[in-house]
Amino acid sequence: MRDHVKKLLGVSLQHYKLSLSKIETTVELQHGTAKRMVFTTQDNTAIPAVMLEPAGASSQTPSPAILYCHAHGARYDIGINELCDSRPALVGPYAEDLLALGFVVLCLEMPCFGSRSSPEESAASKTALWYGKTLFGQMLAELSAGLDYLCDLPQVDSARIGTLGISMGGTHAWWLAALDTRIKTAAHLCCFADLATLVKLGNHDNHGHYMTVPGLLATCSSGQLAGLIAPRAQFCGVGLKDWSSPPDAFKVAQDELIAAYGDKTDLLTFHIEPEVGHEETPAMRAAVLTFLKRRLIARPI
Repeated sequence: MRDHVKKLLGVSLQHYKLSLSKIETTVELQHGTAKRMVFTTQDNTAIPAVMLEPAGASSQTPSPAILYCHAHGARYDIGINELCDSRPALVGPYAEDLLALGFVVLCLEMPCFGSRSSPEESAASKTALWYGKTLFGQMLAELSAGLDYLCDLPQVDSARIGTLGISMGGTHAWWLAALDTRIKTAAHLCCFADLATLVKLGNHDNHGHYMTVPGLLATCSSGQLAGLIAPRAQFCGVGLKDWSSPPDAFKVAQDELIAAYGDKTDLLTFHIEPEVGHEETPAMRAAVLTFLKRRLIARPI
């Protein structure tokens, strides 16, 4: 299934290689530093990024890392700024929380966001589809290149890298973990539901054009695809009043995901809030940080 889904994306996850072009700014934060950087790919695409490094990070004591995936929310102006400045769907920025736990963090600006806002998402998605590719595939391939970069950093423990995101970022987080086994854990918020059920409910059209993957539902469901993360640890946070995870669609995906973990369901964490919409809550944030600390900070005995 994994190989078939990769083909549907139309873009190899190994397509891009990142070269650090420049470091634009370095800002001191309470628990480390935030660097605004620009990477260049082999086809001369410039990809802005933010990288966080905790105080004391070194090659002598490599740190765990997070590939942080920014959200959508039709706020094309936010992009990577989400990591340090937050966005309406979050209770606050993740930067200091992740630095306080000792994570190196990398966030790449996705196509159509921030300084990459041209072409717009609809045009970029249609162009990709006309060439037999997908915008989603391009996004995942760029994130995979970001994972390559993290794995090569001497101050990062490549055996302890996780993904994290909300909404589009959450979708990127669990999809990439399903397709790339180098990722140790995936934590995703406000983005998990059975797509076929969403279609029946009419909720699917709220998703952006970026998420269109031709032939996906003829190949697998969300629960089956996320199940490829097993037996690696996975966190799923949802609100049942969220248009993207209504109860019927979430339940189908949840049941399939639980089945995929078999007797390893202790590695699967759900945080479900029945009265919450498409947003993070303080309780959800606390649960995410507890999960990351347990799965990536604490070393197994």
